[in-house]
Amino acid sequence: MLALPVWGQKDMVPSGQPGALPAGQRPPILETVDVKEHLGANVDLNLTFIAENGYPVPLKDFFHKGRPVILDLVYYRCPQLCNLILNGQTAAMREIPWTPGDQYEVVTISIDPEETFDLARQKKLVQLGSYERPAPGWHFLVDNDGNAKKLAEQIGFHYRYDPKQEQFAHPAAIFVLTPEGRVARYLYGVRFKPMDMRFALTEASQGRFTLTVERILLFCYQYDPGKHAYVLFAANFMRLGGALTVLIIGWFLFRMIRMEKKRSAALAHGHLKEGIV
Repeated sequence: MLALPVWGQKDMVPSGQPGALPAGQRPPILETVDVKEHLGANVDLNLTFIAENGYPVPLKDFFHKGRPVILDLVYYRCPQLCNLILNGQTAAMREIPWTPGDQYEVVTISIDPEETFDLARQKKLVQLGSYERPAPGWHFLVDNDGNAKKLAEQIGFHYRYDPKQEQFAHPAAIFVLTPEGRVARYLYGVRFKPMDMRFALTEASQGRFTLTVERILLFCYQYDPGKHAYVLFAANFMRLGGALTVLIIGWFLFRMIRMEKKRSAALAHGHLKEGIV
């Protein structure tokens, strides 16, 4: 339910009043608002956007070898949902011991073609203030020549502008991309588990050596598309437990054999000394 589109509620017709929709029926404008997952799809890294400094910049400038990318498609004047998404993402990022600009990048792009880079700069100040530590790899951009819509279509993020509400209806989701610009994972909702975010970045990093511990953990945790989260994979957990048990028993036997050899050697040495005397 957290992935369902939400926007401002002004001018909505109360339930039971004339013009209200039947219970359980979505407004027509929301029929095409959803996420169609395009896992493995490549995004066009040559698409350009306007950075918070006012200059155009290609998307490829934020993709570097070994560093996965968290991508946000929001808009900065959103009255509620976008703020909830960004705040939830920031809270999860605070729990991860990695820094944007070092182990990964974050790219936040406005889907509203009328928003300016001044708004991007203001939103950056707010989010980095909430993040509470430097994040040189978190970039805030605005649209350029309709490229935000093109990017959204490439990753399957479908939204619509409602002129009556004067707001965008859009799903609640963020996206994790590989360093080469392929879609690796979709994370839904407005609250994100730090473990899910960390594992998604690990998978997207394609084995960067600094993430070795997480790759080991991923042997026991796998992404469940139905739950949109990483869950314990019992079979692999059992295999890992069995392997650890074998290793412990092997280590114990090795120690016992080694101690027995030392004991035998000590006894033989004692008998030898007695024979000499």
